[in-house]
Amino acid sequence: MGAQQSLKGRCLCGSVQFTAAPRSHDMSACHCVMCRRWSAGPFLAVDCGDTVRYVSDDGLAFYKSSEWGERGFCRHCGTSLIWKMQGRPECHVSTQAFDDAAGFTLTSEIFVDEKPEGYAFAGDIEKMTGAEVIAAFMKEQEGA
Repeated sequence: MGAQQSLKGRCLCGSVQFTAAPRSHDMSACHCVMCRRWSAGPFLAVDCGDTVRYVSDDGLAFYKSSEWGERGFCRHCGTSLIWKMQGRPECHVSTQAFDDAAGFTLTSEIFVDEKPEGYAFAGDIEKMTGAEVIAAFMKEQEGA
């Protein structure tokens, strides 16, 4: 799998099917309370920019989970699919939704200050607290 190669993905029941081109092989894990509740664990995702194209979106729904974020999921089977900033086309797509997620490598963990102690990922990877992540998002918003 190469960066910018379009990959197919879908929810568990198939009501939502899409293609997307991850910007890189880099996968991040979000440990924030909302992501853990939404996906029943850390949300593993890749940045797909604005490349998500829906082949079938019959079951697609979005939930505004904070002042700035929203989460896309299948309203039929409940599969967690996408996190994005409200009003922006760029999407972070769940690696678990892709038909072939073999090429992704965990390179960062965010909201590490909200991570429970009961699990950990191996390796020396970038870690950011919630405050650091929000500051980075705000800086990105100012530049948009």
